[in-house]
Amino acid sequence: MSLRLVGIAGSFNRPSKTFALVGHIAGLAAETYGFSKTVYDLKDLGPSLGTALWRSELDEQASQVIDDIVKADILVIGSPTYKGSYPGLFKHLIDLIDPAELRAKPIIISATGGGDRHALIVEHQLRPLFGFFMAHTLPTAVYASDRDFVDYKVTSEALSTRIGSVVDELGSFSFVPSARASLQAAE
Repeated sequence: MSLRLVGIAGSFNRPSKTFALVGHIAGLAAETYGFSKTVYDLKDLGPSLGTALWRSELDEQASQVIDDIVKADILVIGSPTYKGSYPGLFKHLIDLIDPAELRAKPIIISATGGGDRHALIVEHQLRPLFGFFMAHTLPTAVYASDRDFVDYKVTSEALSTRIGSVVDELGSFSFVPSARASLQAAE
């Protein structure tokens, strides 16, 4: 049984650079390590996300997405940047997750924005958010600006290199197939 990677893009827009970035990272990780992958955005949660005060108030569609997030072995999280931070509905989604459900889970954090002014969102907003959950955010964070995409596809060599670095970092986890093979070879 392959490990499950779930990506969540905190965007409603379709097409979306955030969804494209999360999908690109998730695709490379799945290809590299043989993970199964699913990528969602906020539209996939449907309208009940905005009206639910508690997880129990979500409809079946939204509940299924949250179940997939918390049951994933690895997460790729991406947020668009609005006025220096993540969108409120994205934060609401995260607030519906019990902190124990993300404890020690490896998470690749990423964000998109119009320009370089927003690059610190990954360090000043996302890393502390998932630190509260005691998740394991990987050391390399990924930020992409508009110039890194053409037709909602990653085209920047520098961005691709950074994505490759964070995907390589996943190999340090002993449950990742390539890491397991390296440990067995060393014995």
